[in-house]
Amino acid sequence: MKLLNDSDDDIREAVEKDVARLGEKGIRSLAVAKTNDEGVFKMMGLLTFLDPPRPDTKQTIHDANNYGVGVKMITGDHLLIAKNTAEQLEMGNHIFNSENLPLLDEETKKKPENLSRDYGDLCLAADGFAQVYPEHKYLIVECLREMGYIVGMTGDGVNDAPALKRADVGIAVAGSTDAARAAADIVLTEEGLSTIIHGIFIAREIFSRMSNFITYRIAATLQLLFFFFLAVFIFKPSEYEHPDTEVWPDYFHMPVLMLMLITLLNDGTLITIAYDYAEARKTPNSWNLPALFLVSSVLGAVSCGSSLLLLQLVLDSWSEGSLFSKFGMQGVHYGQITTAVYLKVSVSDFLTLFSARTNDKFFFQIKPALILLIGGVIALTLSSLLSIFWPQSTPDGILTEGLRSDMGLFGFVWIFCIFFWFIQDVLKVLTYKYMYRVNFNNISKSGVVELPESAQKLIADFEAAEKAGNGASKGH
Repeated sequence: MKLLNDSDDDIREAVEKDVARLGEKGIRSLAVAKTNDEGVFKMMGLLTFLDPPRPDTKQTIHDANNYGVGVKMITGDHLLIAKNTAEQLEMGNHIFNSENLPLLDEETKKKPENLSRDYGDLCLAADGFAQVYPEHKYLIVECLREMGYIVGMTGDGVNDAPALKRADVGIAVAGSTDAARAAADIVLTEEGLSTIIHGIFIAREIFSRMSNFITYRIAATLQLLFFFFLAVFIFKPSEYEHPDTEVWPDYFHMPVLMLMLITLLNDGTLITIAYDYAEARKTPNSWNLPALFLVSSVLGAVSCGSSLLLLQLVLDSWSEGSLFSKFGMQGVHYGQITTAVYLKVSVSDFLTLFSARTNDKFFFQIKPALILLIGGVIALTLSSLLSIFWPQSTPDGILTEGLRSDMGLFGFVWIFCIFFWFIQDVLKVLTYKYMYRVNFNNISKSGVVELPESAQKLIADFEAAEKAGNGASKGH
């Protein structure tokens, strides 16, 4: 337009009005001019073309917002076209042009000092930016990263490469230039952006499985370590009442073979957790190890405490007034004490897995995958059969005997385990509720972008200015 003669002001004004009118409809315009015999440019007309969003883009943005991911549009197109596109995609109407955005230092090419302090509110408040240059894209990404946000960037051209490289996750869309592909972390091979949402969903499911695995692994380890450590120092079997025909040891310990069977069956069942059903959170995930360890400790403490309690009950079974005598059950021989404790530790470990896998929900609120259920049933069945049919023997010098001659004890151990499993699961849920109530280690933080008051004020000022501008236009 600057190439036209000063005498063509009327044409220039008409063209600008047409460009604005078309831009409001999302139509791009390309001015065409040629020189006459005197070398003066004369306007010939406008070429228009339409580049609408893909049909799945609106749904993709909607899904991203539902999963707690904020979406911002950064484009080199005219402001009016950007606003029309944002309206079509229901992205919001806070679209700014680039006049308020920073630039790199002309000499050093460094980013401005205090970038996030001076421009953070603008980057958070905006639903999009129009008429930007490549360095604007780079600085917007850098500003958000300085504020502690995890930033993903999509692009396809050379001008997107710096921002793709700087983003935490750079995604080059299908048909991208070689420069964009080289700068990106992920290259999409199919048209559209819906693959990104699918990736978010799958990643959060994987995160959930990893969290469940770690929770269970810590809980099971704590039970095994603390139970056998404490049992050795707390309990002196020889001091309990027992038949004169038996020699009870001075301290309690279990055969190494039984420990190996517990860990072997545990690990076999644990493999199936990789195929378990997992719920993808509606908000971004982040590691909260103190909270995870606290929950694991609660699960492990209940298992360990109930195992110690059972050991006390079976050792004291020959005493008058013991729980066993009140229930009309016979005293437990030492070989069966060893086997009963083995059964209790095994069953508690396997049941803990079903509690650990549901996070802050009760174990029955998320159904397990069939393969996990089958693995758990097989492990529990094998442990039960081993405890029943274990031959009378002395591995590692420890008297061991199966429970087939006292199936009442077998049933008692199973009921005992299930009872404390319910207690364990309830305490787990209560622990989560407590952590959320007191915001333990910032566990209530959702990861969703929350606008500070300064950014909200910026939005209010922007909306007021737009209303004032629209009012002035109508008055004119």
